[in-house]
Amino acid sequence: MTQELPLGRHVDYPREYDAALLFPIARALGRDPLGLDAGAPPFVGEDRWHAYELSWLDGRGKPCVATATITVPAASPRLIESKSLKLYLNSFNATRFADAEAVRARIAADLSQAAGAGVAVAFGLPPVDAAANGTDIDALEIDIDDYGPPNPAHLRADAGAPVEETLSSALLKSNCPVTGQPDWARVRIAYRGPRLDRAGLLRYLVSFRDHAEFHEQCVERIFVDLLRHARPEALSVEARYTRRGGLDINPWRATPGHPRPPVGRDERQ
Repeated sequence: MTQELPLGRHVDYPREYDAALLFPIARALGRDPLGLDAGAPPFVGEDRWHAYELSWLDGRGKPCVATATITVPAASPRLIESKSLKLYLNSFNATRFADAEAVRARIAADLSQAAGAGVAVAFGLPPVDAAANGTDIDALEIDIDDYGPPNPAHLRADAGAPVEETLSSALLKSNCPVTGQPDWARVRIAYRGPRLDRAGLLRYLVSFRDHAEFHEQCVERIFVDLLRHARPEALSVEARYTRRGGLDINPWRATPGHPRPPVGRDERQ
């Protein structure tokens, strides 16, 4: 009977450390449709992962647990698929290591190899911090009936004097292209330039609702659409996705020279 139910399916996880579980994906697959040169995109940034379920055995076989912050540069030629990262981290559960530093160094080396660039790994998580979110636009009283595909035609900017502001919305939702499961995020947009029409921005973000794309690719699409349709002088886009499988991811893309947003977690993470 349980075999007929989705919740009754048994899923094995790795019984020993295995770096081959990591599944890298070329960033060019997401950038080519946007008309970007994968080797020289118009942004800088990083993908910051938070790992909440990390465990291994010490030299005497006693379990250890930790959290970790993993930072992958956006300039890396490859991103790492999230389910494969989860399985990879689970492969540490029954493996002995001399000390915590050996675990950290092993993860950093494996992820750097998979991504094709140096990946930073540190134990611990940043604090929950909503202070940098700026103006929340979710309370706007507007009608919405466009849920995909992402529609940059909603984006409009005032031709008047330039402004500098930070806008945020917790209504970004897209779907995983591998599993079809929903991905939820707060997106934070800091810019300097023509004033964005907030109603149009919110409609644009909601138009991702039925769209299937990886987290990193969604943020790059938002960045490119804003750059092309609103023409800001400076732009920063960060999305803080909610946790799935003990992991959350926070891609950030910005025009070169734009200050990095404060490192923190959303209240839903």
